[in-house]
Amino acid sequence: MTTALWPLQVAVVTRLRADSPLTALVSGVFDDVPEDQAHPYVTVGSITETVDDAHNQRGLEAQVELHIWSRYAGFREVADILAALDAVLDRQPLTVTGFKDVSVAHVQHTELRDPDPEIRHINVSYRVWLTKA
Repeated sequence: MTTALWPLQVAVVTRLRADSPLTALVSGVFDDVPEDQAHPYVTVGSITETVDDAHNQRGLEAQVELHIWSRYAGFREVADILAALDAVLDRQPLTVTGFKDVSVAHVQHTELRDPDPEIRHINVSYRVWLTKA
């Protein structure tokens, strides 16, 4: 099996950082958040993969988890950021090095309250189907 873990993360982060409507809403998109980072921001969570081969093609189905973090009172700000993420990723073409026929779909999201009562958080999952080039 060939993994898409790193090329997929690079593709997603690059796409998000290049989107001006999204970057107008957040202070950054991170794999590793700098200490004392201003809110709101988006982080890459886990990526899981499952082999999804076809007759004569190697394929993968991946789940990409992103996290939206905010100090806004209530969930409105994180919901607006979620809508911006969807505009960039959900059912939009994505170029992933070493792969073709890449499809992305929003699977689910969950609003969460952090132990810090000032922090709001949405965990969002995207399913990605990829065929090895």
